[in-house]
Amino acid sequence: MNNMVSGGKKTARPRASEVSPEISVVIPVFNEQENVDLLFRRLLKTMDAIKKVYEVIVIDDGSSDNTPRMLRDWFRKRSDVLRIITFNGNYGQYVAILAGFERVRGNIIVTMDADLQNLPEEIPNLLNKIKEGYDLVGGYRAMRHDNWFRTKASKIVNILRAKMTGIETKDHGCMLRAYKRIIVDEVVKTRETSTFITALAQKFAGNPIDIPVTHAERKAGGSKYNFYKLVRITFDLMTGFSLGPLHVFTMLGMIISALSGIYFFVELFKRFVSNHHGYGLRFAFVFLLLSVIILGIGLLGEYLGRAYFAVCEHPRFVIREILEKRSTKKQ
Repeated sequence: MNNMVSGGKKTARPRASEVSPEISVVIPVFNEQENVDLLFRRLLKTMDAIKKVYEVIVIDDGSSDNTPRMLRDWFRKRSDVLRIITFNGNYGQYVAILAGFERVRGNIIVTMDADLQNLPEEIPNLLNKIKEGYDLVGGYRAMRHDNWFRTKASKIVNILRAKMTGIETKDHGCMLRAYKRIIVDEVVKTRETSTFITALAQKFAGNPIDIPVTHAERKAGGSKYNFYKLVRITFDLMTGFSLGPLHVFTMLGMIISALSGIYFFVELFKRFVSNHHGYGLRFAFVFLLLSVIILGIGLLGEYLGRAYFAVCEHPRFVIREILEKRSTKKQ
C-alpha cells in the first residue's frame, strides 16, 4: 500500500471523509487533458455553491496523455472532496461508471461526461427533480452538437432499444443523470459482462423522468466512440435486455423457408413445362439464404459469448490505484 498523496487546502467546509456525503458525482475520464482543468473549476464551483456535503469520484479509464498527472494535481488541491480511481487499461465508459458506482457513499448519485458537453452548472436542476420524489432523472440533449453520423446513429440505437427491450428513455447516450442510491445499488448487483447502465437503471426505476439539458459543442479533444464501438453498444443493448432478436430471426427463417418452398415448386414447374433453368436467379437466392444463415450464426454467437463470459466470471476491470483522503490502495 502506497502512502496517501498528501495535501488539500484547509477549508471550513466538512470533508467527505469526515461526514458521509449526501451527493456523489461520478465522472469517467479518458484522455481529456484539454478539459480536465476547466471541468474541475466549473464542477467544484457548482458543487460548493449547493452547500451540501459531496464527493467527486473520477475514474481514469487508462488515459495515455497527461490526464493522470493532472488528476493527481487536482487531488492535492481538493482531496477533501476528490477521489481518483485509476484503471490499469481502457475498459470503456460504462465499466468506468460502474467502478464509481461500487464505491459511492452519497444518497444521490450524479453521472456526467468529462468533455464538458454536459454542463456542470445543470447538476442543481437534476437534484431539484430528485427532491420532488423522482428516483431517476435522465437528461436528454434538446439540441445536439455532434456530427451527422453520431446524431443519426444515436437515434437509430434509441429506436432499436425501445423496440427490442421496451425500455423507454429519450436519450440513453446522455450521461448527465441523477439517481437515488437504491437504483445504483441494484445496478451494482448485476453481474452481466456488458452492463448497459442507462437501460438497467431505467428498468429498475419506479418513478423516472427525463428533462432537457444543454449539449455544448466540444471545445477540445475528440469523441471516444468510433463506428465499431457504436455497433458494439447496439449489440450489447439488444442481446443484454431482450430475446427479441432471436424471435425476429426465427420468424424470418420461417418466412424464408416458406418462400423457398414456393420458389422450389415454381422452378420445378418451369423445368418440366418449359425446360427453363433460371440459374442466375437461383444463385442469387442461394446467396441470400447463406447471408441470412451467417447473420443468424453471428447472432447466436453473441448470446453464447455473453453466457460464456458470465460462466468464466472474468473481472470487468482491474484497478491500479485509488487516491482518496484516507488511503491510496493498489490492487
